Amino acid sequence: MWTTTIARCTLSTMLKRSSVLACRALTAGGRPGWAAAISPSPSLHLTWRQLRGHGTQAPAPLPSTALGDSPGVRQVRALEQERLLEVEWEDSVQSLYPYTWLRDNCQCPLCTLQSAQARSLLLSQLDIHTGVDRVQVTDNNKVSIVWPDQHTSEFDPEWLRKRCFSPAARQALQEELFLNERVYWDSELRIPTASFEEVLHDDKAALAWLLALRRVGIVYLKGAPVEQGQVARLSQRIGYLRLTFYGHTWQVQDKPQANNVAYTSGKLCLHTDYPALHYPPGVQFLHCLCQAGEGGESEVVDGFHMADQLRREDPEAFRTLTSLRVDFTDTGSDYCDFIVQSKNHIIDCVQARRSHRTAAHNKYQPAQRSTRLNFTQLSTVLPTRAQNVCISSHL
Repeated sequence: MWTTTIARCTLSTMLKRSSVLACRALTAGGRPGWAAAISPSPSLHLTWRQLRGHGTQAPAPLPSTALGDSPGVRQVRALEQERLLEVEWEDSVQSLYPYTWLRDNCQCPLCTLQSAQARSLLLSQLDIHTGVDRVQVTDNNKVSIVWPDQHTSEFDPEWLRKRCFSPAARQALQEELFLNERVYWDSELRIPTASFEEVLHDDKAALAWLLALRRVGIVYLKGAPVEQGQVARLSQRIGYLRLTFYGHTWQVQDKPQANNVAYTSGKLCLHTDYPALHYPPGVQFLHCLCQAGEGGESEVVDGFHMADQLRREDPEAFRTLTSLRVDFTDTGSDYCDFIVQSKNHIIDCVQARRSHRTAAHNKYQPAQRSTRLNFTQLSTVLPTRAQNVCISSHL
């Protein structure tokens, strides 16, 4: 979803940005007359495609990397003992590629479905201990490999260069494919503001909005029509709404026999939404249709800033919030009857090493396993997951 939108709205300045901004912990006080909706979490790894009306599955060349235009191949040789292919480029740079990786990523029609840019070679057909029979540079400057079973793979030099395993090449790839810029903020934050109508109709404005949302975690859009349905219009600009047990959209207002504390006129404590879900919302849209006569102020907090400050000032408390699992539950009747419960950390951390791991989720899809490898070790604090877009009908 975000891949499609950012690709469509992309500017040359995007190539100068770097990794992913994880989502912010946000909170809102009681607010009569707000429409709300959520969208799935934006993908952390943003792939680039020139859509031209073909959708995200149409094959398209990647933009030039920080390495510049790929030079031609001067020579190749097989390093049998190391089981590596050495490629010497015309600019005298040398790259090494493992045999197994090359065979796994053969680009021929038998091994790759080009229309989907997906691997069709079955994992059971891959000999992970394969050697090579012979290698050469073809007349059109491609790298040709004949494998022991006489299957032939040919690799375009630009394709290979973009997947070089050197630290410099990986850094260039990370800066190209990820949005790294992150802002920690406190009470001095001036919330980024944009025009609702401009975001809907201007690709540059939409791109600026998305970048600000990724960087800061909250954006305030002004000038929306004072009528229901605007949340859906905005979400359709970037993808689709996620169905919850409150529906695709819902009205946040004071209700009798409320099934949620947000449906009261009382003040709400700082919180993140949907903690009882295994996959809480990635982006939440809130549209103010009717401003309260008094009260109703909203408060937002940067969960990353809070977690980082807690880690420095009270390490023991930080360890407690990152190790102790808390039960969350939500029960009621709205779009449907629901009883949900989950056990989660208050602050989730991704660490480079853990002495003990218990399987929680499985993700296995060889066809969509990327041809790019990045073994960057993570030690990023990831507290909570929500990003907010606040929409106002008032200028």
